[in-house]
Amino acid sequence: MKKFVAGAAFALALLVSGQLSAQKFNGLDKSPADIASFPSSYKVADKAVRVIYSRPQLKGRSVESLAPSGKVWRTGANEAAEITFYKDAMFGTEKVKAGTYALFTIPGEKEWTVILNTKVNQWGSYSYDKSADVARTTAKASTASESLEAFSIAFDDAGNLHMGWGNVRVEVPVK
Repeated sequence: MKKFVAGAAFALALLVSGQLSAQKFNGLDKSPADIASFPSSYKVADKAVRVIYSRPQLKGRSVESLAPSGKVWRTGANEAAEITFYKDAMFGTEKVKAGTYALFTIPGEKEWTVILNTKVNQWGSYSYDKSADVARTTAKASTASESLEAFSIAFDDAGNLHMGWGNVRVEVPVK
């Protein structure tokens, strides 16, 4: 009988401790993660390139206040955006080997510098290290009539990378 009571007490203790350490889940992120890929169709498994990034929202603020001109920006929110090339490619004017890179940008009024950096898994651009850059290309910035509340990345049918936020639009040729 003592063994039964001890066993029951042990089982009860496990049950209670399991409930006490139950996982708490956070609410939705204010800048949700998203993925853009080329080809963009979910029916195509053999992708050429994919970008994982978070989508900050303007919420009454300006693009310039969130992604200041002339300063390295993480290209989104939270962790630095990551771009994966599944085969060697041309990124703007730069040859890039297949692999995964952090995607940084330096916004400007008429053009943006778009950077691929080998140091992935970093929060923001706080630990950005220029010596780890593998490619830098310049992309023209233009102004659109439609304003985007959330920062967005997409690929067109030719595989070119497009970034947009507010009325700012930036395109980087990818071949």
